[in-house]
Amino acid sequence: MMTVVYISCLLAVLYAILMVLYRVGWTRQESFHMQPGYQPQTKISVIVPARNEECHIADCIRSLLVQDYPAALLEIIVVDDHSTDRTAEIIQSFSSVHYVELSKHTEGNVSSYKKLALATGIAGARGELIVTTDADCTAGTQWLKHIAALYERDMPVMIVAPVDFSCGSNTVQLFQSLDFMSMQGITTASLQLKLGNMCNGANLAFQRAAFDRVGGYKGVDHIASGDDYLLMMKLNKAYPNAISYLKSPEAIVYTPPQPDWKSFLQQRIRWASKSGKYDDKKMTAVLSFVYLFNLSFLLMLIVSLFHPGYGAYLLVMLVLKIVAELFYLYRVAGFFNKRKQLWLFPLLQPLHIVYIVIAGLLGFTGNYQWKGRSVK
Repeated sequence: MMTVVYISCLLAVLYAILMVLYRVGWTRQESFHMQPGYQPQTKISVIVPARNEECHIADCIRSLLVQDYPAALLEIIVVDDHSTDRTAEIIQSFSSVHYVELSKHTEGNVSSYKKLALATGIAGARGELIVTTDADCTAGTQWLKHIAALYERDMPVMIVAPVDFSCGSNTVQLFQSLDFMSMQGITTASLQLKLGNMCNGANLAFQRAAFDRVGGYKGVDHIASGDDYLLMMKLNKAYPNAISYLKSPEAIVYTPPQPDWKSFLQQRIRWASKSGKYDDKKMTAVLSFVYLFNLSFLLMLIVSLFHPGYGAYLLVMLVLKIVAELFYLYRVAGFFNKRKQLWLFPLLQPLHIVYIVIAGLLGFTGNYQWKGRSVK
C-alpha cells in the first residue's frame, strides 16, 4: 500500500517540476512585434475545410475578407465537406471566395475527410504560404499580416500560432477555456524547450513547397484525425529546427467551445486519438507521465477509502498540483487576458482529473462521433 503512496507522491513532485519547466518555456519564447510600416510580400492561400457550419461559416469568411492584407496577395479557399445543411449555400454567397465541393473530389473509401478537404484545397492554391483555419473560427484584422511578417523574417517551414476559446460564463465553457488555455501554453513551452511537438490546425501556416516535398498527408491519411500534428511531425523530420511559434495577441484565432459536456468529451477523445500515431518519443513520454499522474489520484482515492489516514497524502498531492499549475498558468492567462478565470481553477480540479483519465483512455480504445460521422 505504501508503494502506491510513494509512487503517487513522487509523480506529484515530478509534475510540479514539469509545470515550472513549462513556465520557463513560455517565458523564454519571445513575443513577436511587427515592424512599423511593414508591407507584406508573400502570397497567402487560406484553406478552410467546412462541414455543417451554417451557424459559423459566414462570420469566419467575413473575418477573412476584412484582413489588413493586400488583396492581390490573398486567396481564400473554402472546401465544403459533404455538408447537409446550408453551409454550401452560404459559402457561395461570397463571390470573392473560391468554393470547392469535396464530393467532386472523393473516390473510394476515405479515412480522413478533413485531410482530404485540406489536400484538395491546397492542390488548387496559388500561395507560397498556406494558412489553415476552421470554419467556426474568426481572427482580428492583423492576423495574416503578423503571420507573413514572421515568415518573411525567419523563413520557417511551419508557423504555429495561438488559438483561444471565445466563451461565456457557464461551467462547461469556463472549464474548456481553462483546459484549452493550458494546452496552448504547453504548445509554446514544448516547442521552445524541445519537449515535443504540438499545434492546432485552427491557426497554422506552412510553406506550400515544403508541404509538397514531404508528400503532404500521404502516409498519414489513413488516420482519421491529426491533420495538423501529423503534418507537423513530417515537416519536423524533414526540416529540423525550422518550425516557429508566433507569440502575439494580434495573431490569436478565436473559436467557440463545445456547447455541452458530451460534445466536449467527444472532441477531446478525437484529439487524444492522434497521440502515439507518430514517432514523437518526447511528447509521448510527457503525455504518458501526465496521464499516470492523474490516474494516481484515483488510485490514491481508492486507497484512502480503505485507509483514511492516507487521505492527507491525497490532499497534499492535490494542493501541489493546483499551486504548480497556477504558477505555470498565471503568465499564460495574462497573454490571453483570462486571469479572472483562474479563480475557478481550483474548484474544477476533481473534474479535470477525471476528464483526463477518461478522455485519454477512450482516445486510445474508443470510438467517437464528430460532425455526424462515426469514427474509430
